[in-house]
Amino acid sequence: MQPQRPIRPLPDVLISQIAAGEVIERPASALRELLDNAIDSGASALTVRLEQGGLGSVQVEDDGCGIPAEELPLALLRHATSKIADLDELHHAAHLGFRGEALAAMAAVAEIEIISRRAGADGARIHASAGQVAAVQPTAAQQGTRVTLRQLFFNLPARRKFLKSPQTEYAWCADVFKRTAIAHPQIALRLWHDGQLKLQFERDPSPHGLDRLAAVLGEAFSAHALPVSAQIGPLAVRGLICKPTAARARADVQHIIVNNRWVRDRTVAHGVRAAYADVLHGALQPQYALLLDLPSELVDVNVHPAKSEVRFRDSSAVHQAVRHAVEQVLARAGGEASSSHPSAPPAAWEQPPSALPTTAALAFGVARPSPSPIPWDALSRAYAPLATADAAPLQAQDSAAPRPYAQATDLAAAQPDDFPLGFALAQLLGIYILAQNRHGLVIVDMHAAHERIVYERLKAAEQADAPVAVQPLLIPAAFAASDAEMGAAEDHADALRSLGVELDRAGPSSLVVRATPTLLAHADPIRLARGLLADLISQGTSSRLQERRNALLSSMACHGAVRANRQLTLAEMNGLLRDMERTERADQCNHGRPTWRQIGLADLDALFLRGR
Repeated sequence: MQPQRPIRPLPDVLISQIAAGEVIERPASALRELLDNAIDSGASALTVRLEQGGLGSVQVEDDGCGIPAEELPLALLRHATSKIADLDELHHAAHLGFRGEALAAMAAVAEIEIISRRAGADGARIHASAGQVAAVQPTAAQQGTRVTLRQLFFNLPARRKFLKSPQTEYAWCADVFKRTAIAHPQIALRLWHDGQLKLQFERDPSPHGLDRLAAVLGEAFSAHALPVSAQIGPLAVRGLICKPTAARARADVQHIIVNNRWVRDRTVAHGVRAAYADVLHGALQPQYALLLDLPSELVDVNVHPAKSEVRFRDSSAVHQAVRHAVEQVLARAGGEASSSHPSAPPAAWEQPPSALPTTAALAFGVARPSPSPIPWDALSRAYAPLATADAAPLQAQDSAAPRPYAQATDLAAAQPDDFPLGFALAQLLGIYILAQNRHGLVIVDMHAAHERIVYERLKAAEQADAPVAVQPLLIPAAFAASDAEMGAAEDHADALRSLGVELDRAGPSSLVVRATPTLLAHADPIRLARGLLADLISQGTSSRLQERRNALLSSMACHGAVRANRQLTLAEMNGLLRDMERTERADQCNHGRPTWRQIGLADLDALFLRGR
């Protein structure tokens, strides 16, 4: 047993070294802090220079306001900052850095040099190593600040041995550099490594910074990217999301920027994932870069030592707003074109955005839009049996239809943009529909396409049946609940009732389920309730019931859709194409598979060496 030691204050150097363990993990951590300080200075251009992946040195130079010579020693003190002065300013922090501990932590575990000059003043230099700060010296310098960090953890060999190879450390530094470039498109950035220019991004003049996003994330991302732009009360959501067909096995291209700060946030990530639920195949991960802007009083940035996490005042509203903003874009997106046509979807599919769903709007105090009427026979039309002869069986005739179905003979009279999917030519092996449009050949998986059409109609019919139909349990189901579950059941009682789940307290540590939604009458009520409460505890909201209902509707649609080897007439095939053009998310089936592909004329010419 260790002998009992007296309580005594720790030395300042040891305190700074402990802080460095929280703030500075590796060269990339130091680079992030230095970039934050440079951006806070009002810089319009930043230059980063690395040696040996940052193991040798990390240097950040900016053209910002600079630091007065007399304040340079203060910059290296723990918790010394110009960015906040009281608790109110902390709650409304508008800067990336505000704790004033990063430079002091670096000075305790490395050699650091700061050269800075204010406009109209002389330049000054200060040097520190292992917590020892030298006197300020005059020096020649341009306006702005240059901070150089050398030999990170040179005095802590136990920490330094945990660092990786120079190439791996450089990769992490480059990732931090790219995240900064995404979050701040108005700043020009350059990254040098061992004397070579590796990355360079000029200022983005576009109003939403989408050009910078495309430049940072690369052509492979941009080729499948769709722009997002929505304003929900005080929250603005913008950025780029990729089509579901570009999803990856790893979640390595998912960027969340909140008030120009790159963060990891489960609320936003879960909202995006929920938006992709109907169109993502298997366990694949979507690619996206979303920038959220909202008043500083609605978000708390002081929840993580590295400031890489935030807490929203109303996480449920943010979750719903992000989900519906992404859902709208996915619903309006066109199909998957071939490589010869990487441009935007056909103009006929670019409809104005509909009113945002009511959950997110009401959470931010936005007026609820009136729901559009849905015909009573929508459910029956979704399952209308396929007719024969020359009627269009995959679409019941509807007075709201923009125009009657065209036969293949109408191609000469039709305008190019009237029918983005063109006109049916033939059926291939009872599985695919071959059609011709202005770009070339369209191949449609008829079962997948009809499945999506039926699914969307079923959802519309089910959602029109408001409020949610409730099925009381003949024998209420009681279960032991944790303290967190008991609190969530009490805090979100109204939300649970609106979802069709009635939960009551049955004792100090138990809950009882008295009713569930009619559509999920056969589900395990206890498992359903626990899943809902888990979502409410972690996210502040839950889409679990809607996901379960959608799963049932998806299964119904799959069984009700036209099957393979069913021979269709040209009228039936054209009817299916017209339905696809009017159906949201028609480019993906319910399981995330594409429903159609475009083979451009240039690709067809290349197959037969035409023009060579």
